[in-house]
Amino acid sequence: MSDTTAPTPDAPTGPLDGVIVLELGTLIAGPHAARLLGDMGADVIKIEAPGRPDPIRTWGQAEVDGERFYWTVHGRNKRAATLDLRSDRGRELFLQLADRADVIVENFRPGTLERLGIGPDVLSQRNPGIVVVRVSGYGQYGPDSTRAGYASVAEAASGLRYLNGYPGQLPPRLALSLGDTLAGMFAAQGALAALYRRSVTGKGQVVDTSLLESCVAVQESAIADYDMGGVVRGPSGTRLDGIAPSNLYPTADGSHVIIAANQDSVFARLCEVMGEPQLATDERFVDHAARGRNQDELDELIGVWSAQHSAAELTESLGAAGVVVGPVNTVADVVADPHLRARGMIAEHFDTRVGRTVLGPGVVPQFADTPGGIRNAGPPAPGSDNDAIYGDVLGLSAAEIDELRATGVI
Repeated sequence: MSDTTAPTPDAPTGPLDGVIVLELGTLIAGPHAARLLGDMGADVIKIEAPGRPDPIRTWGQAEVDGERFYWTVHGRNKRAATLDLRSDRGRELFLQLADRADVIVENFRPGTLERLGIGPDVLSQRNPGIVVVRVSGYGQYGPDSTRAGYASVAEAASGLRYLNGYPGQLPPRLALSLGDTLAGMFAAQGALAALYRRSVTGKGQVVDTSLLESCVAVQESAIADYDMGGVVRGPSGTRLDGIAPSNLYPTADGSHVIIAANQDSVFARLCEVMGEPQLATDERFVDHAARGRNQDELDELIGVWSAQHSAAELTESLGAAGVVVGPVNTVADVVADPHLRARGMIAEHFDTRVGRTVLGPGVVPQFADTPGGIRNAGPPAPGSDNDAIYGDVLGLSAAEIDELRATGVI
């Protein structure tokens, strides 16, 4: 049963405590990057257009009391302000906020901020230390830079999706927006590097991140293999071609486990547990290259053996021997996992929209001396923090804020 007692919001903590981040844009990479900075203690102010909230507020597959929960995770550790950047007064207020900020995260199509008159040149002239993190489909320059981009297209155009699935079948999509996740992570990494550089030079800079390039960047040796050997890597199902043994293997109780023993010493341990120590010196499997050439035969041998034991038995015996092994968990298994619980990776978010805690992923990475944390589950509505932001941060009076509301600026 989820807790229905609202906790007192904690003050920001973490290595970025005191850093102010302004988040512009929607769906999904920009908000993800800002969330990661918020997890590390930054004061993230999410700016939404009046009457046009970020669509991720209504995303998610579960629905309770008319609310969905994508927002619970990606809106966490943020404050919400509304602001019409198309109005003169709105842009003026934004520039005043930017004067006090350290980082701006935006994922509009390239050129949008410039057309509004609030591009990096204007921002840096007013605030030389500002770091402007720009996330787009294809980057801020290049032949395709002005094209609209979504994660699904970036995953396909980058070659990443071609590596997924089984040979001879259409490449399936991973059941999440991987391209957005990767771009958000690279964007947050860029923000951190730019903040460090600013601590040396006193100057901010533009961080240019794209969905397409983020998907290209994680493909290991695929480009080098093609360049040097003409190898076009393709999908390999449940394994990686040439990396053996590292695959899903059947169990006696009808499930599967991952066994990854492609390193010579680990493979020798696997052979001992299997009761087949001679396989470690068999010329077919004696080293990494040989096992790769004879991958099908090796997978069959291991599969026949693993099918005689339950998943729990395999995990216990192989783990005790120092062989890399693990189950194929559903999200239900993940939520119940005692190790993830002990690490704080199944974390509670008190969602004021439904008046109860909602579980979600914890904060990664963990810091020994300045730990981050989850301070809130995302502001419940656009502009929830308008009074505090425009009053406390910019010093506007209550009457001035009321006027901004009445004129549609906020």
